[in-house]
Amino acid sequence: MRTPGQELTPIETSTIRRISWRLLPFLMLAYFVSFLDRVNVGFAGLQMVRDLHLSPSVFGLGSGIFFVTYFLFGVPSNLLMEKAGARRWIAVIMMAWGLVAAGMATVKGPSSFYAMRLLLGVLEAGFFPGVILYVTYWFPREYRGRIIGMFSVAMPASSFIGSPISAALLGFDGVLGLRGWQWMFVIEGAPAVLLGIFCLAVLSDRPADAKWLSPQERTWIESKLAGEARSSHGVPGLRLWRVLTNPNVLLLSIVLAGSTAVSSGLQIWQPLIIKSYGLTNMQTGLLNSVPFALASVLMVWWGNRSDRKGERVWHTAAPLLLIAISLTAPVLFHSLSAMMVILCLAVIGVYGGKGPAWALSTDCLSTGSAAAGVAQINAISNLAGFGTTYVVGYIRELTGSYQVSMLPLAGLAAAGAIATLLVARAPGRRNTAIPALPSGNAPVRA
Repeated sequence: MRTPGQELTPIETSTIRRISWRLLPFLMLAYFVSFLDRVNVGFAGLQMVRDLHLSPSVFGLGSGIFFVTYFLFGVPSNLLMEKAGARRWIAVIMMAWGLVAAGMATVKGPSSFYAMRLLLGVLEAGFFPGVILYVTYWFPREYRGRIIGMFSVAMPASSFIGSPISAALLGFDGVLGLRGWQWMFVIEGAPAVLLGIFCLAVLSDRPADAKWLSPQERTWIESKLAGEARSSHGVPGLRLWRVLTNPNVLLLSIVLAGSTAVSSGLQIWQPLIIKSYGLTNMQTGLLNSVPFALASVLMVWWGNRSDRKGERVWHTAAPLLLIAISLTAPVLFHSLSAMMVILCLAVIGVYGGKGPAWALSTDCLSTGSAAAGVAQINAISNLAGFGTTYVVGYIRELTGSYQVSMLPLAGLAAAGAIATLLVARAPGRRNTAIPALPSGNAPVRA
């Protein structure tokens, strides 16, 4: 990593700028669509819960069951991406999940609701971990906090922009005999198919394939990344399960669960929480967008600050503590204005720590273990989203209170903060990455 005060060379500046402008806008737009297709079920619930006679626990289970297949298929998808190439693999899964997201309009009851959410989880499983891995192909370590932060801003942006759009699409109710929630799924699923086609023209698999870089820029980035790879010493013949069950990988999974799973619970239930104060669908959509607007700005600033100071641990732990404290507050404060302040603080915490947390994770992974390690961390942290989404609905059904149902989310965020500090205390964390899987002729053993 660059020492404080060290000047950037002209070739580094031009290379990073060119790569960023080429890749980031497309990846951010793709992730915007991905996240919207995953969480728009929260707005659909404003109508479909009543139309399909779904109880809160059934709706919570169906919304969260997405993460079961997301968990199971994340690692295989990342390993396949390394073999097939990022450009083709990302294009295929985008087109496939877009069709399934639009197909959510055909849901008729609990069984078809569960089935479609499970299938969507299979197809989206490879996108986010695939992009995190893809970032390591193109950006040196000292840039990853801000790059992942900028990419991840698509998450809150999808709710900031998508909330009023989804609410407006519910107003299509009755057009051509379809309900508003059916129109919402069809219209919001279509962009993923179009972007999947466009992906083939925009992305390149590796810097060596990037004809849009000058020869000098290609040489610089390949040399820089190769030097970082040599500094991570792998263990020849390491079994795949040794990476997947590595204590630091498991701790990092808890760290990311503290934000990812909490995010899942809030994304699905937040519209219904706000709607419970007696608001219209459009009022709900506009208020729901406020926390995400704030988070969209602050997460980029926080990721830049983490890179500038070269510090990951407290830039990850502090936002998790903010989540834990804010989501405990609803048991004491019950007004709409208080709830909006609480949700703003929680959402800022959820997204503020994303960039530093993923930068911390990739710092702990050697080049050869990144595909499996990143996918495992993402898969486990998202599997916790299944639990949080269901538990919130179950507690709501049991107690009639959204305030009490927030407490498990607060506990998970606190656990993530503790896990961050445990990762920091791991012997040699700053100097020893999680060892690599074998490459070349050394087979990965199951």
